[in-house]
Amino acid sequence: MIAAHKLDHLIEQLPAVRGTLKADFDIARLTWFGVGGNAEVMFEPADQEDLQLFLNALPDSINITVLGGGSNLIIRDGGIPGVTIRLGRPFSKIITNDCRITALAGAMNITVARKARDKKIGGLEFLSGIPGSVGGAVRMNAGAYKTEIQEVLIGVTALDRHGKLHEVPAIELGFSYRHCDGPDDWIFLSAQLQGRQEQSDVIITRMKEIAEARENSQPIRERTGGSTFKNPEGYRAWQLIDAAGCRGLRRGGAQVSNTHCNFLINTGTATATDIEALGEEVKRRVLDNTGVQLEWEIKRIGIPPAAGAM
Repeated sequence: MIAAHKLDHLIEQLPAVRGTLKADFDIARLTWFGVGGNAEVMFEPADQEDLQLFLNALPDSINITVLGGGSNLIIRDGGIPGVTIRLGRPFSKIITNDCRITALAGAMNITVARKARDKKIGGLEFLSGIPGSVGGAVRMNAGAYKTEIQEVLIGVTALDRHGKLHEVPAIELGFSYRHCDGPDDWIFLSAQLQGRQEQSDVIITRMKEIAEARENSQPIRERTGGSTFKNPEGYRAWQLIDAAGCRGLRRGGAQVSNTHCNFLINTGTATATDIEALGEEVKRRVLDNTGVQLEWEIKRIGIPPAAGAM
């Protein structure tokens, strides 16, 4: 828990906003794992102008963290210092123009896929298999079912740390596997996506196939964060984890899923420390067993546990 006097002191330093500023915010409830400490201050801007003015006036000494859909994320038990920015309902609009879609960063990927389906725009069905929001999908070049966001992305708009607006074509973002070279301090505001004209029944069939594949192979009804580790070149992470004997492995209230062992789950009593420590143990066992070093795909943010807790 962050001391109240520190919270009051931080809030006194913050610019006036039209959106909401909340101290000691229970951010864990917004994440898929449902664990972790509080955000020192949560800011939900009223619109783009509100966010720009806030960033422009914010002292450089104050840390900023951007929260997307809360899916591929572990918030550590010590919480998040500084200001956490969440792009909520005002940033969830989706606009179609022929076979192009402009989705604001707060729009959920599955909502974009459904909007495309309704407008007979094909090629975006894969988004229905990616948890989280559009901004997060761009930041990590999210992908599923043999398609990545970079393959359909035309360009983005973003704000930098000081509120300056940037409009950038996708080719300048330096995409690679689960990575984007866009500056770390950028807050993505919108993404322009290119689809293609398609028959409704074709799109509907593809989305049903994706939904069935997820249902049959992933623990979608558990508290999880999606795929935990990136696939090393030439390997599938789940196969390495399985071969290392980690299927069903537990640490406190965290467990490696028996359904898909590249998923960690909160069985109901896990802490963020349990989940992260379990992931580190999986990495160690895979390295010992195969010589392959797994890399986290799930983002871990906030204050780490005390030394020795993991």
